[in-house]
Amino acid sequence: MAPPLVRLALFPHRAVAAVLFVALFALAPQAADAGGIPGRNDIVCDEIGQRRIVQGDRVTQRQINFFLFDAAARGCLDLVDGLLSEGGSISARDRFGNTPLSIAAHMGERDVVARLLELGADVDHANLADSTPLLRAVDANRRRTAGILLAAGADPNAVNRRRLTPLIIAAFNGNDRLVRLLLDNGADPSMRDATGKGAIVYAAGKGYGSLVALLLAAGIDPNARYGHELTALMWAAGHSNDVPEAEGLATMTLLIDAGAEIDAADDRGRTALMIAAERGHADIMTALLAAGADPERRDRQGNTAAVLAAGAMTDGPARR
Repeated sequence: MAPPLVRLALFPHRAVAAVLFVALFALAPQAADAGGIPGRNDIVCDEIGQRRIVQGDRVTQRQINFFLFDAAARGCLDLVDGLLSEGGSISARDRFGNTPLSIAAHMGERDVVARLLELGADVDHANLADSTPLLRAVDANRRRTAGILLAAGADPNAVNRRRLTPLIIAAFNGNDRLVRLLLDNGADPSMRDATGKGAIVYAAGKGYGSLVALLLAAGIDPNARYGHELTALMWAAGHSNDVPEAEGLATMTLLIDAGAEIDAADDRGRTALMIAAERGHADIMTALLAAGADPERRDRQGNTAAVLAAGAMTDGPARR
């Protein structure tokens, strides 16, 4: 291997870039003192920067991009600037197809997200799972980061490989503020994922009454049919076992008040009352009966709600 001075002579442009990087990196602590995030992130950013300095002028384009991914994930804005000045690419992709913007968005590193967008990063770049930076930010409950991406023109109705939209993910996570942000920025509440479920289905099934109210106010039909001909009321009646009974009951009542048809049946011929019975939700059954549900209805196998309730008492709550 050539001595250091010879290598500098052989690769003058890379040598200049390395010198510029060291100079920019040396300013990072000052920038942090001027308003960056002190503490552990500074230590991590320093460690990444030191690893880059050790590489010197021998660093390859691929290595620079690896450092860029690390810096973006940790919110090392000055380090990101330095690496980009060395030729790091805002369009670089990791083995999952994520760009530096995708990684920064998922980690909620807003300053890095804003900088990369200023420099022309593709706001809707999809990784190998077809997830855009917005989808990744929403999945990690990064509301303010999502706001930056939406302001930069991110598609609020982007879908990943499973046809999940940002709104569906936010509803599944029970994030009211993110749901409101997405609706305010053009998210379509009627879109459905690959299993045929919409945002209101996930909200109803998890007992998120406030989200159900938001989605109904956004124009969702309380009697819309989803996968297996289920309605939001049926999902609320058969809510997850980890949902407090009071929350499941409140969500179901909200849907009934919005005009949900009580005796509508799914593709098995089961009504909300039957589904609640099958899952052993006694309070839900009582409320549905009080609201006028027909206890004599039978499903395609001839079962009434009473038969299904007896089975639930014997076998424990059933799951669809």
